[in-house]
Amino acid sequence: MGPTEIEKIESFIFHRAEVAILDQPGEDQAPFVKKTITKTGLCPDKTHLRIYFDDKYFFAVPLKADVRMSENEWSAYDHEAGLNYVIRRERGPDA
Repeated sequence: MGPTEIEKIESFIFHRAEVAILDQPGEDQAPFVKKTITKTGLCPDKTHLRIYFDDKYFFAVPLKADVRMSENEWSAYDHEAGLNYVIRRERGPDA
């Protein structure tokens, strides 16, 4: 994940989003939860991108992850852990 991919996730800051960390297909899956992303930043050892939901809570995505971006979704796949980090713009009531 390079600087361009990090900049793309910043378009989600201060917007309501649905976020999930998904395992391999066929495994138990965590549900999407609604959160507001407040900021991003690198972890102290600069190996992960932290995506914060407030001043204390975040999830960390490895910088080695493969990133995909569309208009309404950002995802990063961590090949080592087999996890997919997904952030979707929350849809309005008319969507």
